[in-house]
Amino acid sequence: MAELPTRFMFKDLQNATNNFQINNGEGGSGTIFKGTLTDGSIIAVKHIKGQQSGENEFKTEITIIASLQHINLVHLLGYCLTQNGERYLVYPFFENGSLDAWLFADEDKRSHLTWALRYQIAVDVSKALAYLHHDCRHRILHLDIKPANILLDGSFRALLSDFGISRSMERDKANVMTRARGTVGYLPPEMLVPKAISAKSDVYSYGMVLLELVGGRRNFQSSVEGETRQRRNTYFPKIARDKMKEGKLMEVVDRCLVNNGLLRENEVALLINVAFWCIQENPELRPNMNDVVDMLEGRKTVDVPQENPMFVVNFLDVESQCSASNSEDRGTVTSSSNREDALLSANTISISIELGR
Repeated sequence: MAELPTRFMFKDLQNATNNFQINNGEGGSGTIFKGTLTDGSIIAVKHIKGQQSGENEFKTEITIIASLQHINLVHLLGYCLTQNGERYLVYPFFENGSLDAWLFADEDKRSHLTWALRYQIAVDVSKALAYLHHDCRHRILHLDIKPANILLDGSFRALLSDFGISRSMERDKANVMTRARGTVGYLPPEMLVPKAISAKSDVYSYGMVLLELVGGRRNFQSSVEGETRQRRNTYFPKIARDKMKEGKLMEVVDRCLVNNGLLRENEVALLINVAFWCIQENPELRPNMNDVVDMLEGRKTVDVPQENPMFVVNFLDVESQCSASNSEDRGTVTSSSNREDALLSANTISISIELGR
């Protein structure tokens, strides 16, 4: 019984967070507030967004997280249900925040994520997923693996968080039917068409995160170039694959890692090879997470990955050309209001590709 999450009174959370004054970030399913309990424990309080979706996510997180015990999974401390239906989850506070805050920051901040730390983060997350997929009584599909859902403790060890859209399935079942869920840019092809998903869907998302750990950049990027202000979309997995073929793999590694001189090139090649296996468009070609752990820790040989079609690449090029053509037809200059809008546009293309196949 001591392991069960505590049910907090709303006034306790109000006092702990100074009436929810310290906003510590926005997520897809809620807002995070920093707080301090009367015993001095620092906590993160997640306010679930919405009513219907919030209720579903709340029930999911309570039932799933409370039953999970793993060093690389965030532990649920408690929860709160108010009379007007507001829902809160209480977690330990992690001083280093989420991985995306470091991985996609400026070069000075990214340099704190040394290669050794990045490789350890990759191992930590792989072990968390292996536990969810293979060691729980019911197989747990996380379905939203991305840097924003990977928290870092004071030693930069990784813990997987946010089970708001997770699914539980019987161990004797290979897959489950569900609507598309997760974050565009990390979604595997099978989640974008009416097909069953499986643990291999998490494997794909994990592989995309591995590539971002190596490159120190998002896999999808868009920029506006030249006097014509033509938008150019780039897809990092293709860039990394092409450089690997040319024998120039180190050219795609985050520059701050190359500059500090502590890079382990054999581990870079290993991590990218594992990533390419994980993001195979055919789920049957992807390894399971137990095999991924063995690959990263040297107990299993990593063969050369099979060629991956990466259908998204051709459509990103078409989308750029169409954007330039439309701009010329209107006699105006096409521009992007900000980096995130351009990124969203590129990600939307990936959805249309898969739906059209």
